[in-house]
Amino acid sequence: MLWLGSDTLEWAKTDLLIILAITALVIYSLVLFFKRQQKVWLLDQLPGPRGLPILGNLLFLNVEPSELFQRLMKVAGMGEVARMWRLHMPYCFLSSARTVEVILSSQKHIDKSWDYELLHPWLGLSLLTSTGSHWQTRRKLLTPAFHFKILEQFVDVFNKQSSKLVSILQKKADGKPFDIFDDITLCVLDALCETAMGRSINAQDDRNSEYVQAVKRITALIQYQEFRPWLRNDFLFKLLGYAKEYDACLKILHNMSTSTIREKKKYLKNNKNKTAVHQEDDVLGKKKRLAFLDLLLEYAEDNPEFTEEEIRKEVDTFMFAGHDTTASAVNWTLYNLGLHPDIQDRVQEEVDDIFGQSDAPATLDDVRQMKYTEMCIKESIRIFPPVPIVFREIKEDVVINNYRIPAGTTIALAIYKLHRDPEQFPDPEVFDPDRFLLENVNKRHPYSYVPFSAGPRNCIGQKFAMMEMKILVSSILRKYRVESVTPREHLKLINELILRPLNGNILKIFPRTQ
Repeated sequence: MLWLGSDTLEWAKTDLLIILAITALVIYSLVLFFKRQQKVWLLDQLPGPRGLPILGNLLFLNVEPSELFQRLMKVAGMGEVARMWRLHMPYCFLSSARTVEVILSSQKHIDKSWDYELLHPWLGLSLLTSTGSHWQTRRKLLTPAFHFKILEQFVDVFNKQSSKLVSILQKKADGKPFDIFDDITLCVLDALCETAMGRSINAQDDRNSEYVQAVKRITALIQYQEFRPWLRNDFLFKLLGYAKEYDACLKILHNMSTSTIREKKKYLKNNKNKTAVHQEDDVLGKKKRLAFLDLLLEYAEDNPEFTEEEIRKEVDTFMFAGHDTTASAVNWTLYNLGLHPDIQDRVQEEVDDIFGQSDAPATLDDVRQMKYTEMCIKESIRIFPPVPIVFREIKEDVVINNYRIPAGTTIALAIYKLHRDPEQFPDPEVFDPDRFLLENVNKRHPYSYVPFSAGPRNCIGQKFAMMEMKILVSSILRKYRVESVTPREHLKLINELILRPLNGNILKIFPRTQ
């Protein structure tokens, strides 16, 4: 009889374990392969550009920024549901009211896509970037901060910053063309800093300040990474020199927020009465205005888990999400009014009826009366939505228009294309504010117009933004007439986190003659 020694048995066991491990690995790889093939097969049922192995449609997207946006919209125009591949990652574009409703109205499909991870170093897991219970907790916490009674306090900030802009524009009101985009952006940035942090950065007076430049540069870097997947790799991002600049911008932005938070906390600590922020102002005899930060600090007093770092994330998110989008909307409104003097006349008639010859700042009641001005703003952000594409990642399969979209797909809600659906908006390229008369709004699908998104993850600050936009637009049109230089047919668009005109918003402005 042949006896096996202990060493031989051990080797046999080892060989068996290796064979089992290899077999398990092969089976696992095959399962992944077939799952992947099923996913590819499902997505290939959708219309979309032909892709290459491994690269997908990356070469199709490797073009200049203005051409890139047009190509993305070309994909969205291939069907109400269409697809493309960025390397191995599938994107499904939705461009009709009935298709976007499936995602926007859902309580399940609320996860932001991996695209938003680019914002994590700046904003962390905040209201904009988080999901699940974390997002629900933040939404519940922050909703009271945008109650209309709270927003009333900010009217004087909007008036003050708009008045400063009107004064700055006086030097440019000579009929010579100039780019007003940055002027508007700096005004909104000043207003946002004061309402978010209770701190003035005087961006309009010092457009070269390091904070202003850091905001501008970091958003450009984030967008640059967006369609260059290789820059997602930390090593390459550092090797190519982008990380150093990014980190420098990040340090400036975080330092501003953190120092403001600490100053506010110190103020509260040094005052025995912790409700000092509510005490009457000695000069004006009015309650001191609460900044967004004040409200967060009050909450943190009773909720120690809401740390200084968590407060910073939400303040930075408010700044990021609020300033560029609002500035874009105001610019597009002025651009459209500058192309349509007859419609501009109607806005100025409304403004004159409200204010007459007075230089008085707008009140909340004045803002409510700006019905036609609001219609013009809404029509402008229909044609040029500040956020033209919104991304979600679905965690489970979903059926849209009889197509089965597999879990793990990034859903691209093509708002720019959605707002041009001729069934919902006849002659969609025509600027017609009357589309937003109540009787016309009631005829449309509720998800046909979503510049502030819709459903559970709609924009928490849309009332804040509309109030700010109405005050800013009316302040300018009380003093000036605007004339757009670039015809629509020559306009080129770029999507740098927000929708911008490639060559700026070139206007001529003239003092109004009463």
